[in-house]
Amino acid sequence: MQSKGGRLVKESDVLYTVDGAVATLWLNRPANKNAISLDMVRLLRRFLMEAQQDEAVRGIILTGKGDAFCAGGDVRAMAEGKLRSWDMKKFLWEEVHRVILMVEEIDKPLIAAVNGDATGAGMGFSLMCDLRVCSERARFAESFIKLGLVAGDGDAYFLPRLAGIGKALELLLTGDLITAEQAFQLGIATKVVPHERLMEETRILMEKIIRNPIQAVRMMKRAVYQAQTSSLRSHLDYISSQLSLLTETEDHLEAARAFLEKRKPVFKGK
Repeated sequence: MQSKGGRLVKESDVLYTVDGAVATLWLNRPANKNAISLDMVRLLRRFLMEAQQDEAVRGIILTGKGDAFCAGGDVRAMAEGKLRSWDMKKFLWEEVHRVILMVEEIDKPLIAAVNGDATGAGMGFSLMCDLRVCSERARFAESFIKLGLVAGDGDAYFLPRLAGIGKALELLLTGDLITAEQAFQLGIATKVVPHERLMEETRILMEKIIRNPIQAVRMMKRAVYQAQTSSLRSHLDYISSQLSLLTETEDHLEAARAFLEKRKPVFKGK
């Protein structure tokens, strides 16, 4: 199956399409509200790696098919006792957490286009992305507590960094469902858009980002995340090295010349 205007579609629990310089991963279990499956997790890891390694891809979008972004874990499997003790530990550590750790290594912009409910691990999947463009229909909930569980997918790591410790604890300890607009007010959603314009608006934001010199985009993302776990002195040493390397790029020289000549730059970097 070929994507409209694109060059690749792979069908299963995750669809992977490439259109121009943007790869899109579609969580594809709409009948189950895109609840997480083993195949979904493995395909996410595979396609994220493919997008990272594809030099033609400059940005990645993650979204869901149907009316939900992702309903999180398989509650039926939990109720039937299929994921207990070491089975759950193995599933998280060897499968789900590898996706999250891979995202940490991806230096291309990754935007979640949240088309509907993102609950439990589904909210975690949105939080691991760099930015979140949300449909007005999107809703979020840290629903782990309602199942007698803790947030096992990085939520307790990501959420306090976006909403602050106090609000993160409120959401994690109550499991309350919040709207897209509430998520925006808390700094969780980057922007909220009309549902029918979600993918268009996400693409517009992505294009705005990736039309900049790609080496600088990738280094800027690395710098922000490096700073989260670094001292000021270490970060300044790191960033001085990155900036120095960028002065050697043709894109930097072109940008400086274009600025002085009062024209639009033409970037060619890979």
